[in-house]
Amino acid sequence: MRRILILTLAAGLFAAAVPDGARWWRYVEALANDQMQGRNTGSPEHLKAAQYVAAEFEKSGLKPAGEHGYIQPVKFKARKLVESGSSLELVRDGKAERLALGEDAIIGVRTDPADSVEAPLVFAGYGLTVPEMNYDDFAGLDLRGKIIVTIAGGPSHIPGPLKSHYQFVTERARFLKQAGVAGVATIQNPRTADIPWSRFTLSRFQEAMSLADPSLSDNAGLKIGVVINPDHAGHWFAGSGHDLKELLALVDAGKPLPRFPLTPTLRAKVKVDRREVESQNVVAVRPGSDPALKSEYVVLSAHLDHVGVGEPINGDRIYNGAMDDASGVASLLDIAATLHGANTQTKRSLLFIAVTGEEKGLLGSRYFAAHPTVVGKQLAEGKQLVADLNMDMFLPLYPLHLLTVWGLNESDLGDLARSVSKSLDVEVQDDPEPQRNVFIRSDQYSFIRRGVPSLMMAFGNRKGSKEEEVARQWLTNRYHAPSDDLNQPVDKRAAGQYNRLMMTLAEAVANNPQRPQWKPDSFFRRFAQ
Repeated sequence: MRRILILTLAAGLFAAAVPDGARWWRYVEALANDQMQGRNTGSPEHLKAAQYVAAEFEKSGLKPAGEHGYIQPVKFKARKLVESGSSLELVRDGKAERLALGEDAIIGVRTDPADSVEAPLVFAGYGLTVPEMNYDDFAGLDLRGKIIVTIAGGPSHIPGPLKSHYQFVTERARFLKQAGVAGVATIQNPRTADIPWSRFTLSRFQEAMSLADPSLSDNAGLKIGVVINPDHAGHWFAGSGHDLKELLALVDAGKPLPRFPLTPTLRAKVKVDRREVESQNVVAVRPGSDPALKSEYVVLSAHLDHVGVGEPINGDRIYNGAMDDASGVASLLDIAATLHGANTQTKRSLLFIAVTGEEKGLLGSRYFAAHPTVVGKQLAEGKQLVADLNMDMFLPLYPLHLLTVWGLNESDLGDLARSVSKSLDVEVQDDPEPQRNVFIRSDQYSFIRRGVPSLMMAFGNRKGSKEEEVARQWLTNRYHAPSDDLNQPVDKRAAGQYNRLMMTLAEAVANNPQRPQWKPDSFFRRFAQ
């Protein structure tokens, strides 16, 4: 009855004061204008953005949450490929075929590569190991010292969240290391890739990073990481008796893939510039009112960083990151300002976090989840963070009638999200495209891995609808492109409605006497034990 009363009151407030999104858009403009230069992790502009967010948090009455005030410094090791000093060759029968970097394949530097490597190639299917389902693409293969070629994904009989979890870099690293794999070459799946190869290949010039904290290293012992252009994969499969068309048909059908040796070896030379970088998480607290519950925190998160200044597209080099994810940080600021203006009190404390390094692999949120700035003995064990509501690229491109909720069926936090949304005349759906692995690609996952029930919520659409086409066109033309800027069409009123819904959900979680619990059948329940 108490929960119903909370939701009824919230719905009445929502209907009485439907926000127009104007203030939210002013925050987006402040964070995504050209002077912010794309807010690259560790850049002076990222620091400027962090200081702006901290100042706005202070205006909204939020308190600093650590010994450094609102700022939590995070140290990184950064790497940038020197392509002029790097090469890839396929070697058959002593003859080397030089691959065109950027056209045939790219060398990734998220894994710190060796200066040189030459090793046999083995096609290892999805490169996936899921012990709970007795599925192992490495079983029976001798992969020690070899480079595996894989296609992202997995068989359809493995549940989407579980499949995504075991494709996460930390989980995959331990199986790669156990098998003695020397390197990984991944074929970009054209059916599920968010970005076409012509734009994806430009990312090879961006700086990659890893956390300097050695306890948070994902060292799989790899010497090389490569991404293969699917249109040029024939070079790799020649002579194997298989081709990519055949393999993609199996992927589309959700079937297991064959595993087989490839005829060439891969020879790589890699030159990398390395440096150390410091960037910023911004953390602030709206203290709770209940003496018994105020030491528990409901987290609202979004990522402050984008990818900075990069290779030009249509003459524009600034990757502004307006929707990815100035929009989410602007939502944090808008929610904080609304709570402050209404003098709203919640029983649990609300913890607002604008994290850095999401584009580098969820690094800022991972650092915070391991080193939370709010003090308390239990917090070090993750017991005072009761929920995370993450807002990343929620895409208010059309009116809000449907939300996609990642993690919807994993905890009773999803049940509450469903109830809050229904009370505000918004439907919800589970992830309609689990093959895109969105579940592990944003900051809620750092909290999930610490046992904290978490959700990410974004505007949804139905298959075959005009909204689906709008979202698809946005991914194709604007995702990680300079055109994700302040000149794109955005439904500001719908964004304001989203912010009010997220605020209502945060209040409901913070005022509920019971903290969120994982569902008994959720795989992720184990992280809370």
